[in-house]
Amino acid sequence: MSRHRLNGRKLGRNTNQRKALFKGLLNSLIIQEELKTTQTKAKAVQRLFDQLVTKAKPSTVHARRLLHAFLGNKSSVNKLVDDLTKRFGHRQSGFTRVTKLGLRRGDNAQIVKLELVDKSSPDLKQTQKSTNSPKKPTKKTSKTSTKSSK
Repeated sequence: MSRHRLNGRKLGRNTNQRKALFKGLLNSLIIQEELKTTQTKAKAVQRLFDQLVTKAKPSTVHARRLLHAFLGNKSSVNKLVDDLTKRFGHRQSGFTRVTKLGLRRGDNAQIVKLELVDKSSPDLKQTQKSTNSPKKPTKKTSKTSTKSSK
């Protein structure tokens, strides 16, 4: 049997287990805006998340009902429609980023962090401000002033 025209990953689970796994991972990704999982699960969830954001963009009652039927979590549906679609309004796709973290000790599986591209958290804003400010332009000017005085 060939693999032509077969899409999706089974992940060693039956259909109901796989749907429940994806539902839990998607709810975690929407609410926490990041998750750590294996690379194959992240790739499967990444595809589904892109489809959900595209469904949520019209921000209609019908879109909310479709999303709630799939996710089953009212707070994640509200966050997806109200908050995330406004952040991703200018993007057509590519709403998530995968960062490799290393190998899991037990089975040597590749562990990755799946996070939203336009992640808005106070920690991120503080780290960006702190990384931009310590370039220390005052010391550079003091070095040039000491050279010019000699």
